[in-house]
Amino acid sequence: MDFVSNSTYHLTWAYASSSLPHPLLTFAALGAVYWSLKLLVERPLVDKDGNNIPAGPRGLPILGSFPFLTHYPEITLDRWAKKYGDLYSLWLGNQLFIIVSSPDVVKDLIVTSGAVFSSRKEMFVKSKIVFVGRGITATPYNDRWRKDRRIANTWLNQRAVDSYTNILDSEATVLIKAMYQESRAGAVPVDPQPHAGRASLNNMLSIVFGTRTGSIYHPLVGQALKISREFMNVTGPMSNLVDFIPILQQIPTPMRTRGEKLHEKLVETYGGMIKDIEHRMESGEDVPDCLAKTMIETKGEEGMDHLDMAILASAFMIGGVETTAAIMQWFSALIPAYPEIQNRAHEELDRVVGRDRMPTVEDEKNLPFCHAIIKEVERCHNPFWLGTPHVASENVTYKGQFIPKGTVVVLNTWTMHHDPKRHANPDKFDPERYLRDSLTSAENANLADPHERDHRMFGAGRRICPGMIVAEREIWLTISRMLWAFTMEALPEEPIYALLVV
Repeated sequence: MDFVSNSTYHLTWAYASSSLPHPLLTFAALGAVYWSLKLLVERPLVDKDGNNIPAGPRGLPILGSFPFLTHYPEITLDRWAKKYGDLYSLWLGNQLFIIVSSPDVVKDLIVTSGAVFSSRKEMFVKSKIVFVGRGITATPYNDRWRKDRRIANTWLNQRAVDSYTNILDSEATVLIKAMYQESRAGAVPVDPQPHAGRASLNNMLSIVFGTRTGSIYHPLVGQALKISREFMNVTGPMSNLVDFIPILQQIPTPMRTRGEKLHEKLVETYGGMIKDIEHRMESGEDVPDCLAKTMIETKGEEGMDHLDMAILASAFMIGGVETTAAIMQWFSALIPAYPEIQNRAHEELDRVVGRDRMPTVEDEKNLPFCHAIIKEVERCHNPFWLGTPHVASENVTYKGQFIPKGTVVVLNTWTMHHDPKRHANPDKFDPERYLRDSLTSAENANLADPHERDHRMFGAGRRICPGMIVAEREIWLTISRMLWAFTMEALPEEPIYALLVV
């Protein structure tokens, strides 16, 4: 018998000659299971006191909706937003989540009611294993967070960023030169990714530790970028069930082991660099001003021990490296596919800047199309398709919907960035949509109308990313100079690489 060309016959024969039930019975059983699951998944949500929790997929016993979140959870959450609306709920294990998919709801809850929605859920892996109760991004809205935020702001506020813009400027130039040299003046293809990663890393190393790496082959480059990527994989808001099933937190699991190893690597790498600076200061060496130096000098009055300093430095390094490097890498991957966009940027740069110098921070206001390209990359490929989760610190009723204390509230940025009502043809890469937006993202965050904001890559409310100003400046200098220096062409057989025509 030819089981390939007669597959239908083969299947019929299998049912007739085995112990499997008749196909009609099988379909009936599957139908019963389907309708049972449908009732389970879609029945209304009401708490024990009869309060109406926002509707949403109910999920399965114990696991909640976790099994329905595929390798691309943002697509599933977007589909549910279309079905259940701008504010819906789901369970992951024993944790109730509220998914916010509308700028209006973001403003009402995260901004206007910021006192209630500015805390963090202490996720088991991220908060307790990796950051061991510390870390500016993971701690609840308490005195420890306020202290860390105050220290962070001394190095991330506008005046501080202005003081070290020369470092960001220099690293952007170094990146251009390194890519030019590796490409042999455009003769061979080059992978922009490690260069973008190193530029971002060097900026944060200068800010946090007063140092930098000399090339993409320095061992710290690979090590630091690997640490940042592992952190994102382990601590994402929907990365693992260990965060939401208490019994899994009592036993060894692969995710817990990964978290413990990541913690050790952070303390070893960045804590070790702090110890090195401390020894240099004790020996009388003139250490450059940096976050580590500030922490060491003020640790007594701030009540910080070595672990506090190591984790705060780690949070700086991870947050600062991952976001900016990801945007630069997405830009490098996108722009070769849009020669007409690249040509228009070249024309603008030639007209405004010319060929005798590279674009600077002061040029951004006069380069609206280059400015728009960056915003469109950030909209299309926000590194955080879900914002860092907030948590309700008390019971709230919002438009008749009850949000219990302890509920995790997540900004569904992917859906907001791809909403056709706000962004026509949202899947298309089209910088034109931002041509009339001359504001920075930091300025956009203060707009009264939430629908006018450019994007939500940096979050919202009181927990908005404290490094937003430095990230924007770094991204601008790097991308505007890549556009100024090169014509980037994709190689079909090597889609990651680009041919630089200089």
